[in-house]
Amino acid sequence: MTKGPVLIEIDDDAQPAPHLAPAVPEVDTPQDAAMQRVAAIAARRPSPLARWFWGLLLSLTGFIVTLATWDYVTGLLARAPILGGIATVLTVLLLFVLAIIAIREVAAFGRLRKLDRIQHHASEAIATEDLDAARRVLGEVTALYAKREDTSWGRAALAERQADVLDADALLGLAETTILAPLDARARIEIEAAARQVATVTAVVPLALADVFVALTANLRMIRRIAEIYGGRAGTLGSWRLTRTVLAHLVATGAVAVGDDLISSVAGGGVISKVSRRFGEGVVNGALTARVGIAAIEVCRPLPFHVAGKPSVSALVSRALRGLFGKTDGQAGA
Repeated sequence: MTKGPVLIEIDDDAQPAPHLAPAVPEVDTPQDAAMQRVAAIAARRPSPLARWFWGLLLSLTGFIVTLATWDYVTGLLARAPILGGIATVLTVLLLFVLAIIAIREVAAFGRLRKLDRIQHHASEAIATEDLDAARRVLGEVTALYAKREDTSWGRAALAERQADVLDADALLGLAETTILAPLDARARIEIEAAARQVATVTAVVPLALADVFVALTANLRMIRRIAEIYGGRAGTLGSWRLTRTVLAHLVATGAVAVGDDLISSVAGGGVISKVSRRFGEGVVNGALTARVGIAAIEVCRPLPFHVAGKPSVSALVSRALRGLFGKTDGQAGA
């Protein structure tokens, strides 16, 4: 039996070098943010079988409710004429309110279609360089905002200068810089407010699915307000259809994906390694909310971006999140 310590010699060449150690996996980088899940769910088109199912279910439910109401009112009239008369009046008032709601929904769809039609005509006028078509588009835009006080200065400036412009691109660009410039500024403010709310709640609220709920509600409200700014105020059904159109446009253009370049441009570089996972997800959700807002502007704006520059995601989110996550060295240098 050997007494005392045992010394085992190890060859220096066999020792592992620190620089050869495998890299630590970045488990804290958010790869599936709430806004990505919201966009994927809302933009997904239902199958024809699902549409038939929900359509038949709603039709059957409406038929049963209507028949039950009719039987109840007629039976009550036979048993107690006074109570039956009250029930009849209440039913008529309910039908009147439902008719008003239906008319408002139809008008909302009409406003959204009008915006889409003006944008389509403007794109054609720019592509073909047709001055007459551009003037017709200009008339449609002026009529769209004829009763808006916030566009009175822009409409006056446009009416004063449009006779001197003899180019289709310049004419529509003049409409952008005079009428749509203040509306673009208001839309950017709405995007910044929504991005700030989504990022803050995601960062500070640790509840499961809370970020998804907040992202969905904040984006629905943002899209509706952007539509109102550009003259496409939508009802309940119109807002949902508009939201699906915006998110489908977002998914189709590939803007719903998020990468390290976006995070670096928004937060100044290296932020994920300096903050917790929740704060990183807040930055990502805020950036994706800004992308949804830009897509909403592109869908609701009566004129496509031609002369005026399209809003930048990094600029919007940098202003929205200024002071929430602190300044990094990259931001100080910039």
